Amino acid sequence: VSPQVAALQRQVFDFLGYQWAPILANFVHILAVILGIFGTIQYRSRYLILYAVWLVLWVGWNAFIICFYLEVGRLSQERDFVMTFNTSLHRSWWMENGPGCLVTPVLNARLAPEDHHVITVTGCLLDYQYIEVVSSATQIFLALFGFVYACYVSKVFLEEEDSFDFIGGFDSYSYQAPQKTSHLQLQPLYT
Repeated sequence: VSPQVAALQRQVFDFLGYQWAPILANFVHILAVILGIFGTIQYRSRYLILYAVWLVLWVGWNAFIICFYLEVGRLSQERDFVMTFNTSLHRSWWMENGPGCLVTPVLNARLAPEDHHVITVTGCLLDYQYIEVVSSATQIFLALFGFVYACYVSKVFLEEEDSFDFIGGFDSYSYQAPQKTSHLQLQPLYT
């Protein structure tokens, strides 16, 4: 699975679930992947270093998502709506559309706001929290691989830049211009 495909897959499912914080993070990640590819193709170590720095942040973001869905510490999916920037009550798309899930609407539910409906989800082969955790763990694995790759390739590029020998080398004091000798003087041509 390539990082581009994994990021695009995740972007699609976050759009379907109206998860605005992950959508923004995925968009920046897709741009960073493009920048990393460009840096590799164009032999630009600075782009690869920027990509590697982004991957550190990306690992942190995905670790937060894992902690959020597993409700580690004080995080709670029931009261924290950080994935939607507290703008809506939407949840992960996988909550209602996971493998084997049966969604049943609850009629006459007094707990729901006017613009939402209350549902019960049963029979899921894998709960949506674990699907999100696996997705984030995959992103972390790909990011760690990409980080090692970016560091190695940028190191190779930097070594090539350092070993490039200009005319006369890097030492400008040792460069001596060729001396003209009398037998190489230019003479005008008459035709």
